[in-house]
Amino acid sequence: MKTYIKPLTLLLSLIINLFNSTPSLSKTNYPTKPIRLIVPFPPGGSTTIVARTIGQKLGERWGQQIVIDNRGGGNTIIGSEAVVKAAPNGYTLLLITSTHVINPSLMKTPYDAVKDFTPIATLVSTETLLVVNPALPVSNLQDLIQLAKSKPGQLNFASSGSGTTNHLAIELLCNLAGIKMQHIPHKGAGPAVTDLIGGGVQLFMNNALPLTPFIKSGRIRALAVSGSNRLASLPEVPTFTQSGLSGYDARSWQGLLSPAKTPTPLIYKISQEINTILNLPDVHENLIHMGADPFISTPEELAHLIKKDLIRYAQLIKNANIKLD
Repeated sequence: MKTYIKPLTLLLSLIINLFNSTPSLSKTNYPTKPIRLIVPFPPGGSTTIVARTIGQKLGERWGQQIVIDNRGGGNTIIGSEAVVKAAPNGYTLLLITSTHVINPSLMKTPYDAVKDFTPIATLVSTETLLVVNPALPVSNLQDLIQLAKSKPGQLNFASSGSGTTNHLAIELLCNLAGIKMQHIPHKGAGPAVTDLIGGGVQLFMNNALPLTPFIKSGRIRALAVSGSNRLASLPEVPTFTQSGLSGYDARSWQGLLSPAKTPTPLIYKISQEINTILNLPDVHENLIHMGADPFISTPEELAHLIKKDLIRYAQLIKNANIKLD
């Protein structure tokens, strides 16, 4: 009898110690100082809009300032590396886009996209709009395809950087439509839109958030949107399928990461707050109006999405033979 009591007692002791060693959210007084949210893009793009929307609400709920730190450059590598090097204490966070999972298939990064970060939550998912400068003599997608075929390599398009989601989106369009265009990378969506409006480039693809005001004012023209449905904010813009190009998928997403080894209680506290904020009626309606869908997930679901899209984009890049300029 005694030979079984000791192992059983030891097992119970280990379980109790494990339970007690995991701090509950109620015992976590985080945050006690401002939080830095790094956006690895210049100001003016959709990531900044989302970061400010979420950051403002987090600040109000926590009573601490959320400092939006735009660190564009290096195809998001500069900002991402800064987070990798930060202390894993919940006070430095990273807003990512699908570019985070595209980079490893296009270049060598100074960090591992999975191992060096801790997933927190997704924020929004967005369809992609194809827009042109109004001076370009096209009124729909088929006009553009025919013009590009008649002038191979002569039309140009902007991106927010080589290998970013909007660069990949147009390369996939070119591959699917059998056309060639010249790529002109920029240091973010903001500079790309400015160049498009000014006539420095002819085309651009991005999500609706930073583009909608300029479409509504007539400063740029929208030709098509990815996805199976038209955007509620731009019901006049047809989908790619409705425009005669089926099979085009360029939906992207944004999420939140922290440095690897960030304590689990902090991760779940931030994740729960993000999900609560995305469910707030004013936030939900505002994001929908701008063309973004609130995207709620757990840390585990974001981790799964990252791993899945690493494989998906690697295959897309290989099939389309996409390479950096």
